Amino acid sequence: MKLCDLLNEKTIIPELRSTDKTDLINELIDLFKNDPRVNDLPKVRQRVLEREKIMSTGVGKSFAVPHGKTDGVNELICAFGKSSHPIEFDSLDQQPVHLVFLLVNHDSSVSMHIKLLSRISRLMTKDEFREKLIEAKTAEEIQQAFAIEEKDYLDL
Repeated sequence: MKLCDLLNEKTIIPELRSTDKTDLINELIDLFKNDPRVNDLPKVRQRVLEREKIMSTGVGKSFAVPHGKTDGVNELICAFGKSSHPIEFDSLDQQPVHLVFLLVNHDSSVSMHIKLLSRISRLMTKDEFREKLIEAKTAEEIQQAFAIEEKDYLDL
């Protein structure tokens, strides 16, 4: 399993409409309305926002990875969004974000959740990769950027 396989044109927003942290998280979660992998969207929303209150998932370098584990999903869901406008996210480096990767997994899937967070973090530490994502104009270009960057990665 690779991140590029978890994302598709329906789960990628090439230009987020949101202007603040909570709206941004909700915009990404709303992509999963009527998704069969989600059995309780309000629970997903609550869990991700609760996790965000514990500590910001704005990890720095204009990137955030809001995430959570809940029985509100039957299986893993992921989404990605980017914004040409800076969004305040209470990031660790005190800088706004432009790139956001949402990850929500079933609460019994701890190991896979940690592996995916690790892969996302590794990818996003690469300045060149982040630049490719920022320059991408379409969901297809974003998904392709992930596929190219992950080509040498082993499946999780």
